[in-house]
Amino acid sequence: MAQAFWLFASLLSHWRRHPMNLATLVVGLAVATALWSGVQALNQQARTSYDRAAAVFGEAGARSIVSASGLFVPQETYVALRRAGWKVSPVLEGTVRIGGVSYRLIGVEPLTVSKGSPVAGLATGADLEGFLQAPGRTLVASETLAELGAVEGARPRTDGAHSLPPLVKADAVAPGLLVVDIGAAQEILGRPGQLTRLVADAADRHEEAHLVGIAGRTLRIEKAEEAGDLARLTDSFHLNLTAFGLLAFIVGLFIVHASIGLAFEQRLATLRTLRAVGAPLWLLLAVLVGEVVLLALVAGALGMIAGYLIAAALLPDVSASLSGLYGAHVGGHLVIEARWWLSGLGMALAGALLASAMSLFKVYRLPLLAVAKPLAWREAQHAQLLRQGVFAVLCLLIALAAFLWGRGLVAGFAVIAGVLLGAALLLPLGLVAVLRLGERQASGALAQWFWADTRQQLSGLSLALMALLLALSANVGVGTMVEGFRKTFTGWLDERLNSEIYFDASSIEDARFIESWLGGEPRVTAVLPVWKAETRIKGWPVDVYGTRDHATYRGHFSLLGHTDDAWDRVRDGGGALISEQLARRMGLALGSVISIPTPDSVWDIPVVGFYPDYGNPKGQVRVNVDHLTRHFRDARRTSYSLRVAPGAAPAVIQRMQAELGAKLARVVDQASLKAMSTRIFERTFAVTGALNTLTLIVSGIALFASLLTLSDLRLTQLAPVWALGVTRRRLADLEIGKLLVLAAITAVLAVPLGLVLAWCLVAIVNVQAFGWRLPFHVFPMQWVVILISALATAFLAAIIPVIRLQRTAPQDLMKVFANER
Repeated sequence: MAQAFWLFASLLSHWRRHPMNLATLVVGLAVATALWSGVQALNQQARTSYDRAAAVFGEAGARSIVSASGLFVPQETYVALRRAGWKVSPVLEGTVRIGGVSYRLIGVEPLTVSKGSPVAGLATGADLEGFLQAPGRTLVASETLAELGAVEGARPRTDGAHSLPPLVKADAVAPGLLVVDIGAAQEILGRPGQLTRLVADAADRHEEAHLVGIAGRTLRIEKAEEAGDLARLTDSFHLNLTAFGLLAFIVGLFIVHASIGLAFEQRLATLRTLRAVGAPLWLLLAVLVGEVVLLALVAGALGMIAGYLIAAALLPDVSASLSGLYGAHVGGHLVIEARWWLSGLGMALAGALLASAMSLFKVYRLPLLAVAKPLAWREAQHAQLLRQGVFAVLCLLIALAAFLWGRGLVAGFAVIAGVLLGAALLLPLGLVAVLRLGERQASGALAQWFWADTRQQLSGLSLALMALLLALSANVGVGTMVEGFRKTFTGWLDERLNSEIYFDASSIEDARFIESWLGGEPRVTAVLPVWKAETRIKGWPVDVYGTRDHATYRGHFSLLGHTDDAWDRVRDGGGALISEQLARRMGLALGSVISIPTPDSVWDIPVVGFYPDYGNPKGQVRVNVDHLTRHFRDARRTSYSLRVAPGAAPAVIQRMQAELGAKLARVVDQASLKAMSTRIFERTFAVTGALNTLTLIVSGIALFASLLTLSDLRLTQLAPVWALGVTRRRLADLEIGKLLVLAAITAVLAVPLGLVLAWCLVAIVNVQAFGWRLPFHVFPMQWVVILISALATAFLAAIIPVIRLQRTAPQDLMKVFANER
C-alpha cells in the first residue's frame, strides 16, 4: 500500500511541474462531457414531459382500446364493456387554440381512471365534486398557467368561443395539457357521445377475442408502445441531438488523448527510473489507471456543471423546435435527475480510459530500456498507417452495407458514422501523399526539409487533424442541409402562403356572416375556405383539408408528382392530393386508393398528386371542400384565406377588425404569417448551429493540445536547423506555415466529405426521420468560410507553442547536442 502511495505521489508531481498540460487535459474532458451531458439533459427534460403527458391516462404499460378503423369510439360501447366486466376508463383527446396557440385538451373520467393519473387522487372529497360539477375544473401545469397569462380560477376562452372550466394548478400535469372532465371535453370539442380511446387497467388481462364478442370487429387493442405519439414522433429529433452530442464528445476525446500522450512522453524518464528501482509493472499500470480515474472524475464534475448551463441556455430553442415541429410542450425549467449525473460521470470516465488505453498498452508492451527512448512510440508509424487504412476500408464497407440493405433511422446514422470514421482514418494517408508530392516538387534544402518535417509531425498531429476534419465536415454537411432547407422552405412558404390575408371566425355562424359580408368588400377578389377535419389512418394522425377550386391553387400550389388532370379530379371530388410524408408512410403511389376513416364510414378516394409539407409531423390530405363536409359533418369550418387587390391587405384587415369585432377570432396578413414561420425555422436550427460551433471550438482545443504535446519534443528536430543558421523567428514562421498547410489540406478534404454528409442527411436521415426529402443544393461560399475557419483555428492553436519556440533560449537549443539521444 505504501509503495502504491509513493508511486502515485511521484506521478502526480508531474502535473505540478506542467500545469498547462493538466489544464488542457481537464478542459478537454470537461468540454467533451459538457456537450454530451448538455444534450442528454435536454433529451431527458423532453422525455420527462412526454411521460407526464402519458401519465394522464394512468399507469405506464396500460393498454388502450381504440377504433379499428381510426374513428371515434361510441360512448355506448364503453358502457357495454364496463357492464361486461372490463375495467376501462374513457378518454377524449383533441386540440384547442387559445390566443392563436394550440393546446392539447384531454377529457378523463376520475372515478374509473387508473392509479398514476394526476386526477386519480380526486376520487373522493371536495376535489372530486369540484371537478365533476359545473363549471368543473381544468388541471394545468404551472408553465401552462404562465403561458396563458392567467391565474388560478380564470376561465380562458378558446378561439372556438368555448370557455374552459376554471384553471387549477396541478404539478403532475405536463406543460401544454388541459385536463378536464370528459363531459366538458365533449362539449368543448363538439364530440357528444364520442371517445378517442378506452384505457384498460394494467391488471386487466382480457383478450381481443372477448372484445370481438362484445363490439364485433369495430375495436382493437392497442399496446402501450403504439400509443406514445409524442415519444415516437420526436424520437428522430432526439436521435439527431444525441448524434451531435456524441460527435462533440468524440472530438473532445482527441484533446484528452493528446494531453495524456504528452504526459506519458514527458514522464518516460520517471517511468524508467521507477521500473529500474523495482516497481512492479502491474502496480505501475494500476496507479496510472487510478490517476486517470481521479482526473476523469474531477474533469467530469466540471463538465456536468457546464453541461447543465449549456442545456439551460439551449432549452428555450429546443422547446420552440419541439413545439413548432411536433406540437410538443416541454417544461421551461430544467429538472435534473441523479441518473443524469451518474451517466455523465460514467461517460467521462469511460472516455478518459478509452483515450489513455493506447498509451497504457504501449507502456505494458515496451521493454524496460525502450521506455527511455522518447520517440519509441512513433517507430511503428508506417505499420500503424497501414492498419488505419485497413480499418478505414472496413468502416466504409459497413457504411455501404448499411446504405444498401439497412432500413430506418439507425441505418441512416450507421451510414454517416461509417463514412465519417472511414474518412477520418484515411486522412493521415491522404496527407502523407500530398506532403510527399510537395517534397518532390520542392527545390532547395530548406524547402525540402519543410515538407519532410511536416510529414514527420503527422504522427503527433494526426488525431487532432482527424478531429478538425470531423468538425469541418460536420459544419459543411449540416450547414449545406440547413441552407438548402432555408432556401427550399422560403420558396415553399411563398407558394403555400399564396393568399394575402388569413382569418379564423369565432363560430360557424360568424363564419357564414363574415363570408357574406366580404362579398360586399370590393377589394376582396376571392374568399377561399380552408376547412379541416381530423382523423387517424392506421393509427397515424392525419388532417383532411377542404379547399375550393381556384387559380390560386392551380398556379401556386407546387406538386412533387401528379396526374395530368389532378386539379380537375380534386374539383369534381374524384381525387385527393396527399402530403409526401403520408405517401411514404403508407406506401401510396399515384392512382392508389387512400382509405380515410370518417365518423360514419371509410372514404375511399384515389390519390392524384403528392405535395411537400415540410415540418409537419402529421399526414395531410387535400380534397374538395364540399366533399369534405359531406363526409365530415363536424369539420372545422371557421378558417379562410382571402385574395385581395395588391397593397390593400392592411386596409382590409383594419376594416374587418373595426366592423366584425368579436366575430373574428384571428386575422393575420401574409407577411406576418411568413415572419412567424421563419422565426420557428430559425429557432429549430439554432441548437444545431450552436452544437456545430462548439464542436469546431473543441477541435481547435484538440489541435492546441497536440501542438503543446509536440512543442518540447520538437526541439530535437529544430535545433539542428537552427544550428545551420535559420533564425528562431524564421523557424517560428515555418512552424506556423506547416500547421496552416495541414489545416488547409484538411479543410479541402472536408468539403467533399461534408457534401457526402449533407446528402446522407437530406436523402436518408430526413426521409427516415420526417418522411420528406429536400432538394440538394450546394453553397460554394460556405466552403470559403470553412477554409478560413480552418486556417484561423490552426493559427490560434499554434500561437502559444510557436511563441514558446521563438522565446526558447539558445542554451536550451544547444542542450540537444550536449544530451545526444
